Amino acid sequence: MGEPTESDPDAAAGRGRAALIEDGVEFDGRDAALLRAVDAAGSVAGAAADLGRSRARALSRIEDLEEAYGTLVERRRGGEGGGGSRLAASGRALLDRYDRLQAVLAATAAVPETVLDGTVTAVDGELAVVDTPVGELSGLHGGGGEADDSGDDRGTVAVGDAVQVRIGADAVTVNDAADAVDPDATSARNRLNGRISAVDPGETVSTLRIAVGAAADSGEADDAEGGSDGVAVAALITAESIERLGLARGDPVSIRWKATATRLVPQAE
Repeated sequence: MGEPTESDPDAAAGRGRAALIEDGVEFDGRDAALLRAVDAAGSVAGAAADLGRSRARALSRIEDLEEAYGTLVERRRGGEGGGGSRLAASGRALLDRYDRLQAVLAATAAVPETVLDGTVTAVDGELAVVDTPVGELSGLHGGGGEADDSGDDRGTVAVGDAVQVRIGADAVTVNDAADAVDPDATSARNRLNGRISAVDPGETVSTLRIAVGAAADSGEADDAEGGSDGVAVAALITAESIERLGLARGDPVSIRWKATATRLVPQAE
């Protein structure tokens, strides 16, 4: 099959590289390709040949992975029916985990994202509060045994740490500012008032750019980046909802999203 076959799994994620991490051992697209090849060929030797690797290197890699992830490949010695290898149940489960991570990355790559810089002011378990240019926001932090789209394990954060607050546009809900929502009637911890600075229409789903902070307060929703201070939040909304709410550029709105839909990423020093 050659090298192009091995690079395809990670390329399918749309951006970055999907990887799982267990006890410091990373499972990525090359490893997934190896397990799939073993399943298809019925032997490690056959899989190695299909992938253009040596049998010794393939065996060594499987042994390294099994140190961290448990038995992945069941070997059968030669006999009347001949020898061979097949994936263990845990090997198939690991591939399922990897495929789910890839699917998430692929979906994330297609969704606009708002990124704000901030400083952690409080930590409560997996959640942290961050002081940002538009106020305090809550989000998830910490490693979960999986790498993010850059392949780096998400580290935990502490008070005083500089982080990026990353908000997917598909997690943000938009309400007419005139229709106040009781804060106690929703589980969304993050709430901001803003003003629509731009509408990027799609066939069925549009992207709103919502100026927040000083630009929204002053009414300076004068460009797609969120006004004079450049702070904007992206939100995906259906064309039907835009029509039903009567939303247009310059309209005041309120937005909200859950802390569990907000990712905090430590900034590189």
